Amino acid sequence: MAEDPFTEIRDRDAAVAFLDQRIGHGIQPGLERITGLLSFMGDPQATYPSIHVAGTNGKTTTVRMIQQILGAHGLSTGGFTSPHLERIEERFSIHGQQVAEEDFTRAVRDIAWFVVGYEDSAGSPVTYFEVTAALAFSMFADAAVDVGVVEVGLGGRLDATNVLEADVSVITGIDVDHVEHLGPTLAGIAAEKVAILKPEGTLVTGTIPDESLGAIEVRVADTGSTWVRAGHDFSVADAVVGVGGWQCAVDGVYDTYDGLFLPMHGGHQVDHLATSIASSEMFIGHELDRASLEIAVASMTSPGRLEVVARRPIVLVDGAHNRQGFEGLARTLDEEFPALEWQLVLGVRGERSVGDLVEPLAGAVAAVFATAANDPLSIDRTAVAVAASTALGVDAVPVEGVGAAVDLARTAAGVDGGVIVAGSLYVAGEARSRFPRPKDRTARAHLRFEAERDFEDDEEEEEPSLG
Repeated sequence: MAEDPFTEIRDRDAAVAFLDQRIGHGIQPGLERITGLLSFMGDPQATYPSIHVAGTNGKTTTVRMIQQILGAHGLSTGGFTSPHLERIEERFSIHGQQVAEEDFTRAVRDIAWFVVGYEDSAGSPVTYFEVTAALAFSMFADAAVDVGVVEVGLGGRLDATNVLEADVSVITGIDVDHVEHLGPTLAGIAAEKVAILKPEGTLVTGTIPDESLGAIEVRVADTGSTWVRAGHDFSVADAVVGVGGWQCAVDGVYDTYDGLFLPMHGGHQVDHLATSIASSEMFIGHELDRASLEIAVASMTSPGRLEVVARRPIVLVDGAHNRQGFEGLARTLDEEFPALEWQLVLGVRGERSVGDLVEPLAGAVAAVFATAANDPLSIDRTAVAVAASTALGVDAVPVEGVGAAVDLARTAAGVDGGVIVAGSLYVAGEARSRFPRPKDRTARAHLRFEAERDFEDDEEEEEPSLG
């Protein structure tokens, strides 16, 4: 067996290094490695119920929303999302809160022996994503959560998270993306995503294109599952843009919930809220408590997704990285920021057509500052500039470094303009790191667990009795 590297995991840097050793193994679809590793670990993912979330866009937001709703109803939750914007700890949450650095380090140390032992016995390495998924499942088991809410990494059928026997499976929506792995057709992509649905399960779907329905119908029939659909079993009853968010009402599966204020930008986020409400109803098995739901919705955030990180000028950071994402961004600019002139900081990764990606922003952008994140899959900034300029009909300049591009865009915008940062979650993360973090409000929905933590802290600080 290899020398014990896990014995040296005493701080965060060592924990991150242990995971980073597996980045070079790339994307390797398949369940053999993760199944073997988790079996070696005692199958922690089988010790709690789970909700499994797939979809082209909105997965991370939906995971976060479901956690807030169930947390406000008194359930302890674990959440796993990917990728992260700035720090890997963002991928893991307990009771709606990002895990602390020391808890992350301890969790990596706890599973490192299993990872190394499995790799030695199997004679092959596991991937970075597989290790992070196993880490999340282990954290949730240790925390004895009532439910794990888990985002699919890529696709569904061969994704490492598809070891889950989820109580509720969710597809937020379907569009063309990652064609090199999922294929070019909506029907094929739907078949890959709906493969997360297990026998006699429950499937909740957001708005689904007609071309995808056949593949979903087949899977639902083959598994003998219940299918709850947006537009049929639940819907957005009303949505009106307000200051800093949306006033909305949702017709759920079991009840109608009005008077909700969602403090997030983007009308499509209301659609994700409706899907999250329906998913939570189906997990609980009855209508939601109105007061608890109001608290949950008011506490919702989605970092790096249509997030305002600065004002004068407004800086809007959005992880839009496919056509559907840019269409949602364009609608948001028109509905919520109609009077602003925008400068676009753009960085794109992978095998994407930059021109097709940004075309929805035609007429909304005055100039483009093309850049690239610190990411080996980033498209060259000069190529991004040429393609964006052609598609949008505006000047585009290549800029080395996301930070420098943001600074130039802010200067060009002036105090009364706006800056959009988009094209990649990696670009969004690097831009976001330059601005102060807003106070996190997600803990408000997990009051039971906040109270328990405060009580435990008080006990630790209490002076010993002198009799």
